[in-house]
Parts: sequence; C-alpha cells; structure tokens
Amino acid sequence: MKSTNSAETFGQKLIKVISDLCFTFFVLAVLVITVIAITYQPPDPWLESSKAMARVFSSVENATFKQDDSILRTGEDIVAVAPTPAVKEEQPVTMKTIELEEQNVTGQAPTTECDPNQAIDCSDPEVLVLIKKFNLKVFKSINIFGYQLPVQGSKPNECDVAWRFRSKKEKSWRKYRDFRRFTLGFDLNCKHKITGAGRWHSGKNARPVKIRKDTSNFSDPLHHIASPSNASYLVIDETINDTVPIATSESSFRKGKYLYYSRGGDYCKGMNQYLWSFLCALGEAQYLNRTFVMDLSFCLSSKYTPTDKDEEGKDFRYYYDFEHLKESTSVVEEGQFLQEWKKWNREHKNDQIPVRKVTDYKVSPMRLKRDKSTIIWREFDQPEPDNYWYRVCEGSAEKYVERPWHLLWKSKRLMNIVSAISGSLDWDYDAVHVVRGEKVENKELWPNLDIDTSPDAILGKLTNLIQYQRKLYIATNEPDYNYFDKLRSHFKVSLLDDYKDLWAKNSEWYNETTLLNKGQPVDFDGYMRVEVDTEVFFRAKTRVETFYNLTKDCKDGINTC
Repeated sequence: MKSTNSAETFGQKLIKVISDLCFTFFVLAVLVITVIAITYQPPDPWLESSKAMARVFSSVENATFKQDDSILRTGEDIVAVAPTPAVKEEQPVTMKTIELEEQNVTGQAPTTECDPNQAIDCSDPEVLVLIKKFNLKVFKSINIFGYQLPVQGSKPNECDVAWRFRSKKEKSWRKYRDFRRFTLGFDLNCKHKITGAGRWHSGKNARPVKIRKDTSNFSDPLHHIASPSNASYLVIDETINDTVPIATSESSFRKGKYLYYSRGGDYCKGMNQYLWSFLCALGEAQYLNRTFVMDLSFCLSSKYTPTDKDEEGKDFRYYYDFEHLKESTSVVEEGQFLQEWKKWNREHKNDQIPVRKVTDYKVSPMRLKRDKSTIIWREFDQPEPDNYWYRVCEGSAEKYVERPWHLLWKSKRLMNIVSAISGSLDWDYDAVHVVRGEKVENKELWPNLDIDTSPDAILGKLTNLIQYQRKLYIATNEPDYNYFDKLRSHFKVSLLDDYKDLWAKNSEWYNETTLLNKGQPVDFDGYMRVEVDTEVFFRAKTRVETFYNLTKDCKDGINTC
C-alpha cells in the first residue's frame, strides 16, 4: 500500500515538473517573439534601393575601397525625387495642349495667291503652334516647358524662339535652355509652314537676357555688388543660386544641433571614396536630426589633375549642385560655423557651447541619438583605414543610417555643358563607353581589354549594334584623340574634346567658375570630364558599355563577373 502511494506521489511530481517546464518554455517563447517584434525592421524600400545604388556606385570590402571612376552615377541618374515645396513643377508641352492652343488660333483666310517673299510675322500665334508641333515630333528624348514668344530672326522669313526643357532620362526637376532659329514659308493656302530649323542655340535673338556681374571686385563673388560704370562684366546663368547661406543670429546658433566631421584619411583619395564617405556623414546627420557642417573645399586626387599631383582648394560647387543640397537638407558651411562658434565662446565665457567629441568611428550613430550636446564632433586621427569617414556607417549602423543619394546631383554648370553637347546632336545619337587607361596596362586583371577595345574590335562590335552613319558619341578615358579615327568612316563620331569651346576662355562655364574662384580661372579637370561624359552617355538612344558589351574581361578583374 505504501509503495502504491509513493508511485502516485512520484507521478504527480513528474507531471508537475513537466507542466512547469512547458510553462517556462511557453514564457520564453513569448519573450523571444516579443523581442523580435520590437526589434525587427522589415526591409525599407528606400534602404534597399540605396544598397542597389551603392553596388552600382562602388563597393567596400574589409575597409579597402574598390572603385571604378570611369563612369559616375548620381541622384539625377538613379532615383526620381519629388520637387521640394519651393519648386513648382510644370507640365511639359504635349500634343493635347498644342491642339487646345490651335483651337484658339484664328487661321488666315485661304487664298490661291501668296507672296513667297512676304515677311513672317513671328508674333502670330500660329507660328508658335507650328514650332511646338515641330519640336514634339523631332525632339522625342526631351520634355519641353515654357516657350517664349518668337521674335524676328536675321532674315524676314526667320523666327527665333527660346524654351526650357529636360531630358526624359533625367530624374531631377532641373530645367535647361535652348533657343533656335526656324525658317518659315507658306503653303498653297497661304498658311505658315516650317521649311527649316537651326541647330542648338542658333536663335540668338531669342537668347534669354542674362545677369551680368561685376569682375572688378571678387571679395564677394557670390552676391550682387554695386559696380562702377567702367567695370568689366561676365555673363552668367541667373538660374543658379549656390550661394553660401548666411548665419542668422547668435541665439539661433546656440539653439541649433550640429554634426561636425574633421578631415580624415579620405582627403585626397579618389572622388568616389570621397562621396561614399560624404554621403555617410550626411546620412548620419539626418539620422541624428542635426545640421551637417560642410567643408566646401576638398582635395582632388592626382588621377584627375593635369599636373598628376593632388590639388587642394577645389570647390564642391565645381562638381556638385550645392543649391539642391542646401534646399533639401540642413547644412552649414564650415567656415561660417567655426566663426560663429568661436564668436559665441568668446562673448559668452560662462555659457560655452556644449561639445561631445567622438574619436573612434566605432561609436555608432545609435549611441549618439539621445545626446543633447549642441555639437557632436567626430575626429578622425587614427591611422588608415580607421580614419575613413565611411567606417562610421559600417556594421550595425547600416540598418539605421541611409546614404541620401537623392541629395547628390551634378553641378548645373556642368549639366549645361551636357545639354549643349546633347542638344548639338539634336538629342538623337548613340554612344559607346570605352574604358582604357590604367586598366589596359594591367594585363593580370584585364588580359583582353587592350585588344577588345582596339579600333578594329570596336568597329566590328558596333556595326552589329548601331546603324550606319548614325551620330556616335564616344565617352572614354583614352587620351589619344585620333585613336577612334577608323570609326569615322562608318559613324558620325563625336568626342568630348570636340566641344572644348564650351569650357574655353570666356565661355559661360569659364565665367561662372572664375567668379566662384574669386577671379582665378578654373581648370576643366579629369573628374569634370568623367561627369560630362557620363551624362552625355546616359542620354544616348543606344548605349554600348565596355564591360558586358565590348570585352570578355570582367569589370573588376579576372573571376569577378
């Protein structure tokens, strides 16, 4: 009897232990699921697109930056972004809008007699309708906005007209200008008809009036200044406004929150590494909801300079659109920031600006999220590669800090050159990107590239891809201008150097960069060439790449395809 009671007691204890274990496992499972639910972040579509952009732009492996600077994509190529509230987006001219205008145009009375020498009245609404129809049929690669009223050309039968436009392949909302000359006549019913159209910027009488700035004083080149009557002037593009924002007041500076990066090992490295790091810093500033302190002066790597030496003192605005950047996010120029900081501490000795210094990139942005300091100052004094800015965005920070690619656009000044080249080709051309340079010399990584990009090999490939006698733009880092002469018998070949007048002395680009540089001329360097070549290439109808099209070699070397 006693043994029976013991068995029952043991069974009850066993059941209790099992139930306790089950309950414990249940509680642990609930806790685990709760933690996952709280911490899990589903894939962010923007983050995923940023990663895709990062793969296109560059790659980082074990803190060693691998780069291909032969072509560069930025925000206007990668992702379309809605205009800021300050930008009112217009709708392009379409056939439907033209038909509505045509209904309001009073036609001329039909007649069988017409003087072919009769002067054209360019102010006649019918003339503008005809020009709009013509452009819509001819320039299919661009959207056209905001026509000006036609004006008289150099001859009685000519009308000049200006308009603003944007390539359909550009994802920014910037617009550019063209003005062309049209030759008109009359049909059998004495109705206007277009008999000919000029080339890019041929309608000089319709050229928009430009702002002229005084060159007698370059102490403040970015603002309007009073000018004596005998001063010399430069004509510039009045649509560009990349002036440095002026600090408002001491109190607003004290109430602000700033993220300040000291110069690190990225200085004087390749431009792609500079941008990879710059966008990391800008992304951290946005994550921390702080104003980024931006140094507009940087060092251009020797690989882009005519002297083959690193060149300091280059202005960010030569290469990138600071106007778009400052209107889209909170930035302050470093010089003004340091001046305001020193001034405050000098005049308020008992109320110094709170500063949090961070000397190790391993201090993650997440740990700084709740910091109340006015200034978070990241210093990069460690040996390379631990002093690269982009190290801040590695590891767990990748889940939180997004590189704002959409904020980075190429300089409007350079894009005006791109539009001039594309426009001179009537937006109807094909392009091939030919990578040579240092890669051709490295036979270990690219054993076939030299032969595959020889003129005979290129011609053999292109004849199967591009129609005979098409306009062909060649984007390349090959220094020999005559290298591609063999292609000229089959295609109407253009290279960047065919358009040197667009950055030559007294060109619009030359004048504007000279003003930015306080009266000193600016070299049209190798990196500017890469930017312009890239954008002209992207706007082509048929695009042929070196890797994947011309050569069997891999873009990053053997066994990386």
